Amino acid sequence: MTNGKLLARRRRPLLISFSGLDGAGKSTQIENLRAYLEALGYATCPLAFWDDVVVLSRYREGFVHKVYNSGIGVGAPGRPVQRRDKNVRKWYLTAMRHALYFLDAVNLRRVIARARHTSADFVIMDRYIYDELANLPLSNPWTRAYVRLVQALVPRPDLAYLLDADPETAHQRKPEYPVDFMRECRAAYHRLAAMLGTMTLIPPLPLEDAKQTVEAGLDSALRELGSVPVSTIGRVSAA
Repeated sequence: MTNGKLLARRRRPLLISFSGLDGAGKSTQIENLRAYLEALGYATCPLAFWDDVVVLSRYREGFVHKVYNSGIGVGAPGRPVQRRDKNVRKWYLTAMRHALYFLDAVNLRRVIARARHTSADFVIMDRYIYDELANLPLSNPWTRAYVRLVQALVPRPDLAYLLDADPETAHQRKPEYPVDFMRECRAAYHRLAAMLGTMTLIPPLPLEDAKQTVEAGLDSALRELGSVPVSTIGRVSAA
């Protein structure tokens, strides 16, 4: 049986998202997964949350550069960047985030609906609305109610990976935010994952081990969805 015949059993592409700290290895794991799937004959549609979903992204970025002197660009080993955006926790910015993240959630529905009408077998997202929700004060009961509202509004990924990472190690990969803030972010991601109950946690692992864990998680999710695990396609096609 060919890959196409196996995929014809599904009515829409599978949606996979990757969330986690800056420097957790999301881009690397996304590229690994795309290569893995495409080697098996699947078509993938990559999306980046900031580039493809976020509303008024240019103005939002310009605001933090101008008002808070946030660094420009992406930090790299030996070339740190002092970012001041999501780590600025003024009350009025928190209120603004609730409003803007809701607009992002509405736009996310549109973007996913459009992606699901392509010929792709898998839509793979670099970050998701979860990465924004993790930046809100989750201890606040009103914010928790807001998170539930947004969760009900946006499409639920068929598989949502949360790449855990040691904050110090992540900071070495992408020196953009203070390590103390990254520790807070890590705790927020874990709290959000416990609230939503929809995320698959990938523990801090060497990149190759994390790659194998991501692939195994996809096979497990496909079994639960009643689909053929991708790792068996080569054997099925050759039979």
